[in-house]
Amino acid sequence: MQNPKSKQTVKAPLGRRIFNIAVYAFAVAGFGIIAAWAIFKLGLTNNKGAVDKNYRYLMSVSEMEELEQQDLTPQQRDAVWMEQYLKLAAFGKFYPENARLILEAAQYSNNPLLVDRMIAAASLYIKDDKGYKDFLSQMKKLYDSREQNQSPTIIPWMATSEWEMLKASLIRDTAMLNEAGRLTGVEPRLIAACLVGEQIRLFNSKREIVKKYLGPVKVLSVQSQFSYGVNGIKEHTAIAVESHLKDSTSVFYMGKQYENILDFRTSNHEMERYNRLVDYRNHLYSYIYTGCILHQTMLQWKRAGYDISNRPDILCTLFNVGFAQSHPHDAPRCGGSHITVDGKVYTFGAIGFDFYYSGELAAAFPFWKKRFIDDNGVRLTKTQIDSIQNHVSNCARPEKGREYKKDSTLLTPETAGSSETSEPETLEW
Repeated sequence: MQNPKSKQTVKAPLGRRIFNIAVYAFAVAGFGIIAAWAIFKLGLTNNKGAVDKNYRYLMSVSEMEELEQQDLTPQQRDAVWMEQYLKLAAFGKFYPENARLILEAAQYSNNPLLVDRMIAAASLYIKDDKGYKDFLSQMKKLYDSREQNQSPTIIPWMATSEWEMLKASLIRDTAMLNEAGRLTGVEPRLIAACLVGEQIRLFNSKREIVKKYLGPVKVLSVQSQFSYGVNGIKEHTAIAVESHLKDSTSVFYMGKQYENILDFRTSNHEMERYNRLVDYRNHLYSYIYTGCILHQTMLQWKRAGYDISNRPDILCTLFNVGFAQSHPHDAPRCGGSHITVDGKVYTFGAIGFDFYYSGELAAAFPFWKKRFIDDNGVRLTKTQIDSIQNHVSNCARPEKGREYKKDSTLLTPETAGSSETSEPETLEW
C-alpha cells in the first residue's frame, strides 16, 4: 500500500525558483537582441521614403536661371526688381506675414530673383487660390499698360550733370562725413544734406568754372571769402559753435562728450580756425562744425519743447540761416537761400530735404534709427582730441582777410590750376 504523502509535488526551494526565472528572462532578452540585430542587418527597418508629388515644381524653383549670369544693364535690373515688388505687393494682400518675411530677405539680397523664387516656393500652397491669381493678373495688366517713363529722376535738379559730378565728390568724402557724424553724434546723412545744398548753390553760381575745373577731378568747391570751407560756414558762426560746446548753461550745449571736439592746439584761434575750414585736402573740420550746428540747433528747439530731430527740411533750413534766425516755435517752415538750377528756383532747405529722402547714396550714408546721439557724459581723452586735430593738411591757403581789401585779386581758374594736385579747390567765389 502506497504512502499518500508520496503523491504530493515537492516544491523547489525559493532561491531555485528565482534563479530559473532570471535564466528565462535573460534567454528572452537575448533572443530579442539577436532578432533586432538580424532585422537591422537585413535592412528590414529601412524607410525607403517616397517621391514628393510636387517634385517637378520644387525642382523648377531651385533650378531657376541665375540672374547674375545674365548681362543686364542697370535699367533692366531695376525693371526686374519692380516686377518682383509688384508680385510681392499682390502676395502681401493675401499673405501679409509671408510677404513681410520675403521683403526682409530681399533687403539683404542684391538678387531680385530671390524674391521670385521665394514667392514661387510659397505659391506651391496657393495653387487653388483664384482670388490671389486674379488680383495679381489685374495688377500686372495695369502695370504693363503704362509705358515706362524715360526721365532719370523725379527730382529735376538731380537730373543735371552737376549732380552727377557732386555725387562722385561726396562718395570720396564718405569716410570723413561718417567720422564727423560719429564725433558730433549726428546722422552723417544729415550733414551730407547740408553739404549738398551748399555745393549745389556753388556749382550753379559758377557753373562753367565747375564744369571745366572741378567736375573733371570730382572735387568739392571750398570757399575762402566771407564764408569758409565746403559748407560755407561763416566765421562768427564757427565762433558761436565753439562757445556753445563749452557753455553748460547754454540752450545749445551738447554735453561733456562733445566739449572738446573743437579744442585748439595754438593760442592763435583765429588763424587755426581759418586753416581748419579752408582746407581743400581734408574737409573733416568743415563737417564737424556742420554736425555741431545741426546738433546744437536741434537741442535748442528740443529744450523749448519742439522736437525737430525728424525734420531734415527744417534742420537744413536752420543750418543755412544761422543761429541768429533760429527761434523755436510750433510751426517751422522749410526755406533758406534761393538756389536756381536749370531755371527752376529751390530753397536751401528743400534741396537738403530732397537729397535726404531721395535714397541717393544710401549705401554710403545710411539712415540711422535715431538721427542724434545723446551725450554719454564722458569727455574725450587727450589722445582722441589729438587724433581729431591731426586732420588738418599742410597746404597753401589764400591770405585771410583778403575779402576786406579793395585791391584784393581773386584767384582765377588759370592761376588756380586744373588738376587735383594743382589745387583747383582754392577758387574763391
